[in-house]
Amino acid sequence: GPGAMISTNTSGLEISMLAEGLGSTFRKRFLGTHFFNPPRYLKLLELIPTGDTDPGAVASMSRFLEERCARRVVVAKDTPGFIANRFGMWAMFHSIHTAERLHLPVEVVDAITGPFLGRPRSASFRLNDIVGLDVMAHIAANLVERCPHDPHTDMLAIPASMQELMDKGWIGEKVGRGYYRRESKELLCLDLQTYAYRQRREPDLPAIAELGKLPLRERIAKALDLRDEVGEFLRNHLIPVLQYADWLKVEVSHSVLDFDRVMRWGFGWELGPFEMIDAIGADKVGLAPRKYYEPGKMASFAGGFVPITAEPEYKRLQDYPVVAERETLRVRDLGDGVVAVGLATKMGVITPELIQDLTELFDGGRYGHVVLASESRHFSLGFDLKYFLERIEEVDVTGIEAPLKALQGLGEIMERLTIVAAVQGYALGAGLELALSCSQIAALAESQIGLPEARVGLLPGGRGSTLLRLHAQASIKRLADVALTLTEGMISSNADQARALGLLRQTDVTIYHPDRLITDAKQLVLQALPPIRPTWRTADGPLAGMIERLIQEARQAGKLSEYDEVIGAKIKGIFAKSESYEEALERERVEFQELCFRALTGARIRHMLETSKPLRN
Repeated sequence: GPGAMISTNTSGLEISMLAEGLGSTFRKRFLGTHFFNPPRYLKLLELIPTGDTDPGAVASMSRFLEERCARRVVVAKDTPGFIANRFGMWAMFHSIHTAERLHLPVEVVDAITGPFLGRPRSASFRLNDIVGLDVMAHIAANLVERCPHDPHTDMLAIPASMQELMDKGWIGEKVGRGYYRRESKELLCLDLQTYAYRQRREPDLPAIAELGKLPLRERIAKALDLRDEVGEFLRNHLIPVLQYADWLKVEVSHSVLDFDRVMRWGFGWELGPFEMIDAIGADKVGLAPRKYYEPGKMASFAGGFVPITAEPEYKRLQDYPVVAERETLRVRDLGDGVVAVGLATKMGVITPELIQDLTELFDGGRYGHVVLASESRHFSLGFDLKYFLERIEEVDVTGIEAPLKALQGLGEIMERLTIVAAVQGYALGAGLELALSCSQIAALAESQIGLPEARVGLLPGGRGSTLLRLHAQASIKRLADVALTLTEGMISSNADQARALGLLRQTDVTIYHPDRLITDAKQLVLQALPPIRPTWRTADGPLAGMIERLIQEARQAGKLSEYDEVIGAKIKGIFAKSESYEEALERERVEFQELCFRALTGARIRHMLETSKPLRN
């Protein structure tokens, strides 16, 4: 149709080449939409107009991709490889050449170029395997052919180790071997001297452990001065990479901010190359002394500084001012009469102190509209298991019962207020119980949500069992399915699955745009009302029998152990035998405490604390 936009996802060819010979009407609405792989997890989209593309079409397409497709758009120039492949692929090849030249092992380079450098755990060689060595080779060949003016394309020559692997067909993850190879539970890596696989060795790099505690900007600057393998590699790799970014910037991008965003949003770098140059110092990188950023401004290619366009819809929790603070939480002003209460414990872990602080904060009704969030990348990993294990070992019954009662009471206080929980990362156990006490939950799409207490030999005892029973009571089949979900301790892989499992309510909302969680949660709380707890209804039909049958089938299928059946029987009692909301709460606490003092529960908790993995004893 005449109003339709037309685009291509190519990552190598210039968009204008593809439009050659086509009519002017076509060319006005034709552009490149370079999604990043996998698009489910990477939010970057390079939008590439040609000289013929209607500027109005570019603006409307950007708006559509941001608002409807959950993308963060960077408009790139129509050059080979755009920003991401032209620079990112060059940097990937450079790391391999540097490792070979310095005779550094694969695992040493990946230890340096992973989280220590503010990059994903895939680092360098693991990333090569994920992308595919054949894909890398094709992109590199295309860039060499199409960029004869670039004096730096010699770096895109195939490294010796990469050629050796490709000759054998070992092109990465899609064939099960590349620079790494997994044998059962063991990870082998390629020896860059012998080209044979060997056991992966944990690198002995004291500097990484020591400097890793520092903020990234300070860490990078100090690491370049090290007289060890870390400093040697960074001087030989990072500095040339940053110099190439500076050489390339005007050709491929409209601003240093666009360049930095591509590497942050598409490659997962914590700092883009120009942010790194500012952190290190341009003179130390071998560039003319200058800064690329000032507060609220960025360096212009034409000289001087220009304002950075405000994007309030993408503000993070940490971008808002703190108006009150305790050790366990921070209160931030979101504007329009809304505050955010951010859990400030490590990974949002629920502790007795946090419960007390939240109770005091909410009990006075001081705040009218609240977004409950987390200061970390995870909403909450649940209750502090170490606390319960210590109470169990001391046979401290009161120490177990008191926080359960307090958690249940806190949830009832929260029900009287207008609160929206902004959930991201993990939302587990007691953290999810608090979120379910809010008017609504706004959950990022990739949030992993669950009440996995059964995995540590317990059951949800902070209103979780009772609330899920209330929310599922419209159908006896639904009640039985949810009881099985709790018995298995299932954790959803995403927010929509959590809703299907009964772990979220139908009124809870999935936020698909990864950068709009706080903004959308704020809008929801301005429209929300305090939740109305459903009236308790006794199940019609043989609920206990249905739950028991599902548990037996799961046991026969090998999904549950004998001890899981014991936990399931207690959940069945809460669901099928409770005659009221109050009775269900009491059953939760009683059964939770009884399980605490069973040896198999203690073993499960210890195993989880030691290994971070469940024990199906």
